[in-house]
Amino acid sequence: MSPPPTGKPLPLWKNFTASAIATSWAEFLTIPLDTAKVRLQLQTAGPDGSLKYRGMIGTVATVAKEEGAGALWKGIVPGLHRQCLFGGFRIGMYEPVKNVIVGKDHVGEVPLHLKIFSGLATGAMGICIASPTDLVKVRMQAEGRLPEGTPKRYPSALGAYGIIAKQEGILGLWTGLGPNIARNAIINAAELASYDQVKETLLATPYFEDNVVTHILAGLGAGFFAVCIGSPVDVVKSRVMGDTKGQFNGVFDCFAKTLKNDGLFAFYKGFLPNFGRLGSWNVAMFLTLEQVKKLMQPKDD
Repeated sequence: MSPPPTGKPLPLWKNFTASAIATSWAEFLTIPLDTAKVRLQLQTAGPDGSLKYRGMIGTVATVAKEEGAGALWKGIVPGLHRQCLFGGFRIGMYEPVKNVIVGKDHVGEVPLHLKIFSGLATGAMGICIASPTDLVKVRMQAEGRLPEGTPKRYPSALGAYGIIAKQEGILGLWTGLGPNIARNAIINAAELASYDQVKETLLATPYFEDNVVTHILAGLGAGFFAVCIGSPVDVVKSRVMGDTKGQFNGVFDCFAKTLKNDGLFAFYKGFLPNFGRLGSWNVAMFLTLEQVKKLMQPKDD
């Protein structure tokens, strides 16, 4: 998921640190849109067919009005936990994994299918480690305004890990791991391939240089393709992780019940906020990553 390297390759720890910084900053900036996305994905029609949340802006406004603006940043602490682990790993390890796959004697551009495979591999490995942080983030985002006097289910992010482990067992922290692996591996590979291809295509023309404008356009392209490809697994992941009432018996049951009860378009619920989130997230992340990596280059470069 890295842009084509400039200067000398950075040591692994610098790659990991730069990636963690970039992904954490992007997470902080865009988590209100992620909260809107989760609320839209988890909602079902009421008895009269009405919906509480409508559209990205409407959902943001409803949450802010009913629960306060701070509710839009629900889940930011586990979100930052997630990005430090998952973001640092999937991006920081991408170049080393890709280099191992192509071999040290490889010359020229890396074939697209090998970039995709590298993205799938780092995305899957990273989320196996960071999945508990994703679970806590979704659970906290899904918790709406509670009736007066009702205690919060999860009083804090750190407390949530302990509560889930106590009530659901240690393995409960990895609830939804299957759809989470599918979602994050697919989106990671989609972002990687589309970012690299869009950037390479733009730089091959006489109109673009390796600068902020190119990074913004490539980041938006990465977000768009990632949402188109990953939205169905993202919806299933959110529903399985947000399921505290035992509605779904695994990934395939969730997929089947969602299709039967809500129709095919339910898998693209929250598409616009999801694209707004991933598009802006990718732009913020890649811009930050480029600058942090430049700062980390040795002084004599």
